[in-house]
Amino acid sequence: MVCPYSMSRPGGVQGQVLGLARELRAIGVDARIIAPCDGPPPDPAMVSVGPTVEWESNGSVAPIATSPATARRTAEALRSIEPDVVHLHEPVVPGPCLSSLLGFEGPIVGTFHSSGDAPLPWLRPVARSVLARLTLRVAVSDAARVTAEQHWGGDEYVVLWNGIEIDRIAAVAPARSDRPAVCFVGRHEPRKGLAVLLDAWAGLDRDAVCWVVGTGPQGEELRRRRTPGVEWLGAVTEAERDARVRGATLFCAPSLGGESFGIVLLEAMAAGTAIVATAIGGYADVARAGREAVLVPPGDADALRAALRALLDDADRRAALVAAGHRRAEGFSMRALAERYLECYERARVSVA
Repeated sequence: MVCPYSMSRPGGVQGQVLGLARELRAIGVDARIIAPCDGPPPDPAMVSVGPTVEWESNGSVAPIATSPATARRTAEALRSIEPDVVHLHEPVVPGPCLSSLLGFEGPIVGTFHSSGDAPLPWLRPVARSVLARLTLRVAVSDAARVTAEQHWGGDEYVVLWNGIEIDRIAAVAPARSDRPAVCFVGRHEPRKGLAVLLDAWAGLDRDAVCWVVGTGPQGEELRRRRTPGVEWLGAVTEAERDARVRGATLFCAPSLGGESFGIVLLEAMAAGTAIVATAIGGYADVARAGREAVLVPPGDADALRAALRALLDDADRRAALVAAGHRRAEGFSMRALAERYLECYERARVSVA
């Protein structure tokens, strides 16, 4: 598997790559990872192709590696591993994915994760031509499929929802708090809606704490608000993040848009935490309004405050959401996803044999 983003930085795509690699190995597949890294590789079967730089795309900032050395290291890694199939995550993103797409002669599976704006629109005609080298195209949601079709073409996409490692999450001991806790996990940037959550929290009028996990370009600006009852946890380990989500009374995902799939919502369901989120495409497909989560309009601090307040005051309602969330999460296990991808790999091998 090839990932264009730094594997030493938290992110949805990186989490999928790591989790999928672990589950593939558990079912007997020799799964390796080629990706950039800005620190010690987080996986024993990973080959680092160097450090990253910040790249603005789709309302976010992604850590990617685009130097000539990255292309050389990617080619060397592919020659050394001699893979049967190469699986590219975000194949159009510059770096090791595009290098693999241009240099590998065997079957290639490409997974498109993003929805919304496509990167480098001026590159679209060339990218469409290069992407014709893909043997099989996968999208992580209907929203991601529509985006990929519109920007990158292609006649057929297999939609495979993202997966979660249910057993791993459930095994983490929950963090403890002496009062109700609401947990936010995400990059501190406008599209994640943290500013809206802070606006809502300022008028909540409840004895509760808001755990904010993550970092980002808005971090210092938002901290300077000094919103009462907010605990800024910064960058944490995967285990600490899961412990906070498991120990929270509520999980809040106030994103404004640009989410192709609500993996953080599924992780909260697996952790047994009730959810308040925004009614955006990538979230509403995963957590259905009134069933697995309370959904509010994006950017509406008053509606978000009212939803948080109501759920903090209603233990029975929280319990009902948690029970429904457990059932929903079971259908998105990483093991099931690994088995589906194994079918895709075999299909790709046969088609180029």
